[in-house]
Amino acid sequence: MQDTIGHLAGKVYRYLEKGGKPSITKVTKEVEGSNTKVYMAIGWLAKEGKLEFLEKGRGTKLTLK
Repeated sequence: MQDTIGHLAGKVYRYLEKGGKPSITKVTKEVEGSNTKVYMAIGWLAKEGKLEFLEKGRGTKLTLK
């Protein structure tokens, strides 16, 4: 399971490297994998201090630090 989440964390990171500030929902739709595992991957990156969360209205946007 950790390998899968780590692999998805890499995909999320590469997706965010393209720029912009997508919502968490958009990231889960754009990165291939189950929503649950993509959320886990986002948590993994957050734990490593690689993400910045921007609360925007009712949603949350992501960007790399």
